[in-house]
Amino acid sequence: MIPMEPVKGEEVAGVNGKVNFAAPRSFAVAFKSDMKETLFPDDPFHDFKGKTLAEKAKKSIQYFVPVFQWLPNYTGKLFMYDLLAGVTIASLAIPQGISYAKLANIPPVIGLYSSFVPPLIYAIFGNSKHLAVGTVASSSLIIAGAIEKKVHEADNPQLYLNLIFTATLISGVIQLVLGVFRLGILVDFLSHSTITGFMGGTATIISLQQLKGIFGLRHFTTQTDVVSVTKAIFQFKHEIRWECTLVGVFFLIFLHTAKMVKQKRPKLFWVQAIAPMLVVAIGCIFAFALDAKKYGIAIVGPLKKGINPPSLKNLDFDPKYISAPIEAGVITALVALAEGIAIGRSFALMVNQQIDGNKEMIAFGLMNIVGSLTSCYLTTGPFSKTAVNYNAGCKSQMSNVVMAACMMLTLFFLAPLFSYTPLVALSAIIMSAMLGLIEYDKAYHLFKTDKFDFLICMAAFLGVAFISMDVGLMLSVGLALVRALLYVARPASSKLGNIPDTSLYRDVEQYPGAINIPKTLVLQLGSPIYFANSGYIRERILRWVRDEKANKETDGDDVEYVLLDLGGVTSIDITGVETLIEIRRSLEAQEVKVVIVNPRLEVMEKLIVTNFVDKIGKDRIFLSIKDAIEGCKFSLSQ
Repeated sequence: MIPMEPVKGEEVAGVNGKVNFAAPRSFAVAFKSDMKETLFPDDPFHDFKGKTLAEKAKKSIQYFVPVFQWLPNYTGKLFMYDLLAGVTIASLAIPQGISYAKLANIPPVIGLYSSFVPPLIYAIFGNSKHLAVGTVASSSLIIAGAIEKKVHEADNPQLYLNLIFTATLISGVIQLVLGVFRLGILVDFLSHSTITGFMGGTATIISLQQLKGIFGLRHFTTQTDVVSVTKAIFQFKHEIRWECTLVGVFFLIFLHTAKMVKQKRPKLFWVQAIAPMLVVAIGCIFAFALDAKKYGIAIVGPLKKGINPPSLKNLDFDPKYISAPIEAGVITALVALAEGIAIGRSFALMVNQQIDGNKEMIAFGLMNIVGSLTSCYLTTGPFSKTAVNYNAGCKSQMSNVVMAACMMLTLFFLAPLFSYTPLVALSAIIMSAMLGLIEYDKAYHLFKTDKFDFLICMAAFLGVAFISMDVGLMLSVGLALVRALLYVARPASSKLGNIPDTSLYRDVEQYPGAINIPKTLVLQLGSPIYFANSGYIRERILRWVRDEKANKETDGDDVEYVLLDLGGVTSIDITGVETLIEIRRSLEAQEVKVVIVNPRLEVMEKLIVTNFVDKIGKDRIFLSIKDAIEGCKFSLSQ
């Protein structure tokens, strides 16, 4: 290929095999493009083109309020599936609501309230057909742990509950803001390894804490770490009641058996789904008939009938205590989003569907904001309920409405019946659920496939288990960020060679049979070039040249051209451009010429406006490696 001359009529540049040297886009155009890719990667309004104003308004309403999208096409046949699914998950929501409220040290009826109002809000604004809304153990424990740093439930139960509602409101506002400004990218910092370790560590400490209920202990520690819990068990071992322990072990065996039935025969999923409700029912009958208190078996106590009272007046923003709700709100907002969105996406993929993470954040935010005003605490999409909802054959968000209706009937008529529920039954339900969240197989898979990911996972697990949940989460996220920074600061580069009998150029380390190009070194860069990694890239390129020169001097074939393939470089800043100038200056001092191959749009624009193109010459910029090598051969033959 003859070295390229400046192209006339640059408005058609880029065609007929010529490099596009057109004038860079304006700042407004480039900024709009970048923001669109950052905030709207799914291009949600792609089908608005060519539509009338009325059609656009209709689609906008359907987009922001998904109930208007699926409800007009809803049929009675679909409702029969959702009715069965809704009743099934309601049977799971009742014992879970009471259990997780106990975990958060709040009145059990609050747990029932939390499965009434939030599911109705999600049915309107959520876009997952399978997600079942409810309370979760991890968020319950996080909220309790944060609030107890300021106020203990036993010392001032009303203030403690008020701060729980305040934390829920803060969490909902954060989730809503993240969704409105489409900042779901922040949740991506909670990697799969972090979530696996965090959930495993949380499940471990929650399970250990349930030993208080299993053993019937009257005293226990308020700390959550493994060491404190273990010490407390030995310290108060004289309070252990064998009657309570026997009942707890029986319930655990029953729940584990139900789980095994579901694993061996998936079609019998309903056995595991109704098992917690059966435990509560059996426990209530047992406690009522035999007067369980005589045997040291504590019960839940009175549950008031009626639906959620308003709790706006209960919100407490006293500067003396506000730090605790803020801490709890921030952590639970991200954890609940990561868990709920991940679970929703997982089940959507099973039926080849997609859900919008940003819309889910808006839905979660609204249901927690409204929930905080109606005596509910934090809710999200728990795995257990969602799995039951999916297996029960749900067809739409209507299953959440059915569940909410069942909870309303329970609150109006059946709530007092659950006042006889033994605490040991709730402890068994929680422990059984938590043991399933300790994913040994995933941790082992991480160890076998990626040691750094395993380290991130174990940092979360051990940090949560032996220090605290927030410390464990920060340790794991910190390690994940360190890894990301290592990728950014030390990007990969490779030397390319020609695959014999083809026009392909590939990494010589991956393809040892690739042929070197005489007097030419082809290097491929695969990351943005900017201030954080420009120094390393400069040193790495110069080292490639030094090593190549050392190898070729023995063959009398010295390096005269260095081709930099920038096809994988998505962006470059001023420091990066200066780095390319320094590389060119250093190599030309060694009588080595630099050639640029396939710069992308944003990179080319920066090279043009910084006059780098004028300095290096347009005849040194090529569309492909093949063209660049042909151009270099032509120059060498002159």
